[in-house]
Amino acid sequence: MSYSVIVPVYKNADSIPRLIQALTDMNETLDGKLEVVFVVDGSPDESFALLKKELGNMSFSAQLLAHSRNFGSFPAIRTGLMAATGEYFGVMAADLQEPPELLISFFKSLSNDECDVAIGTRNARKDPLSSRMASSIFWGLYRRLVVHDMPKGGVDIFGCNKAFREQLLQLSESRSSLIALIFWLGFRRKFIEYERQVRQEGKSAWTFKKKLEYMMDSVFAFTDYPIKLLIRMGATGSIIALLIGLMVVAARLSGAIEVPGYAATMVVVLLLGTLNLLGLGLVGTYAWRAYENSKQRPLAIVCMKLNNQGTL
Repeated sequence: MSYSVIVPVYKNADSIPRLIQALTDMNETLDGKLEVVFVVDGSPDESFALLKKELGNMSFSAQLLAHSRNFGSFPAIRTGLMAATGEYFGVMAADLQEPPELLISFFKSLSNDECDVAIGTRNARKDPLSSRMASSIFWGLYRRLVVHDMPKGGVDIFGCNKAFREQLLQLSESRSSLIALIFWLGFRRKFIEYERQVRQEGKSAWTFKKKLEYMMDSVFAFTDYPIKLLIRMGATGSIIALLIGLMVVAARLSGAIEVPGYAATMVVVLLLGTLNLLGLGLVGTYAWRAYENSKQRPLAIVCMKLNNQGTL
């Protein structure tokens, strides 16, 4: 098979018939060279049973994998990438909110050697206003704190070639962010815009709690911004505390403050409070460096080698 599509499945029983039809149409467009890897991520509904029943009737090559419990969509994507056998790989949501035509665009760009990883970026979405606002806030914070070149609409879907997949699978970190790893790896990227579709069946399992956990994992796995913030607060606070302390001492000497011990107490509280923040930031810097080394990410990645005979 030339093209492998990984489909994480969780609480998607109602959308499976429409999903299979969309994949059938995609297989025809790709001249029958499509492989689909369904990864049922501990779904409590009938998703696995429905896919198992239809497996023999599918017109395309398919694998059906099941996690022992719900590990999350990103581990499911990793499982699918490990099992896929194609030359080019794409990730597709089982709820079909990302149009299947986007995968065709990914595969076209990848097979034409225009990029190593194709990334879908949302230029519009037909979700309710509350969802759009929450998404804008989430991806805005993500751009500010984690990946500065993240598209404004965020990333939910991507495709890649075999070289990129191999490097991605070598980064076997837990409690991390797959999307941030895609940007961390580098390689040649191509952004392809699309309009996110209305969800027709069921409810999204991407809850506020999961978004918050994902944001925390992304921040702590990819940036030392909280530590730098502590250092800045501690340094700024120390300067302010010194100025206020001088004012308190001056007021005490001039007689403006008559309460015994007030000046000393204020100076000590202000100074020690800010020094604590500064100390936590400095200790956190050493802890962050140790944590970075414990992840054992490669120091550099070679994405291409050339000699006078051509590409190796």
